[in-house]
Amino acid sequence: MSGYFGTELQQRLQAEAEASVDFIRTTPGACQTGRTMGCDDPDQFGWELIDKILNRDGIFGFRMIPAGKVGELKSRLAKGGYRFDTWDVFVADQANALVASEAIVGRGLPDGFVDRERPAEPDGEYTARIQALMAASGVVPFSGSLLAGTLGPATTVVVGDEAGAVAATAHGYLPHNPYSAYHRYAWGGLVAVAQSHRGRRLGAYINARMILNVFRDLHATHIYELVSASNMPSRRMVESCGLRPDPAVVCGAATPGESARFTH
Repeated sequence: MSGYFGTELQQRLQAEAEASVDFIRTTPGACQTGRTMGCDDPDQFGWELIDKILNRDGIFGFRMIPAGKVGELKSRLAKGGYRFDTWDVFVADQANALVASEAIVGRGLPDGFVDRERPAEPDGEYTARIQALMAASGVVPFSGSLLAGTLGPATTVVVGDEAGAVAATAHGYLPHNPYSAYHRYAWGGLVAVAQSHRGRRLGAYINARMILNVFRDLHATHIYELVSASNMPSRRMVESCGLRPDPAVVCGAATPGESARFTH
């Protein structure tokens, strides 16, 4: 088992993304978006294939698209009845992210919290509890295999409370294949903090820990995170870790015109 989690649709999409791991690694323009199929260069990947996947899955992810091409992308998708939901991209190189994140982690955790081990079993109970916290926070989780790093370089960080519950978590991985200009860029996200522990700066701490890992363990050159335009707390959190908005690129997902937004 691969530790699929969520609604029937979410689990089916996770399975499709996992089944295509080798294809994503070896296909120019393809990108591992985790929860869906996706690409970071639509022209290289090919619109015939994008349309085929949209017809099958009803959703498709786009990463690091030049802002100047978004209008054309939206128009192309609208012809098929799809809209393009976008997230702002925040980026940092290793030097800037490490300075800021080391300072946050160096201040330590509030009393009553402790760093926990990374998940190792894709379908284990501990992994399921991490996924459950993500889902409860409005974040569609990745599969257990992706969270545990069994399908490629990845890091999932966890903070626990004194009762042994998962209090906060975040995840980072390398989504882009060797054909991409972003091959050594890490994606960071899936940040979730238990409702009862919010306001304790656990979000900034867990995000900073994840950032340290993607540079030290995954050897990324940069990190990027995605934040919706209206999510001011998350924008402040990623900026505290050294990331800054990059208006030159956009990330998003194509979904049916009348459907709800796939994830926060």
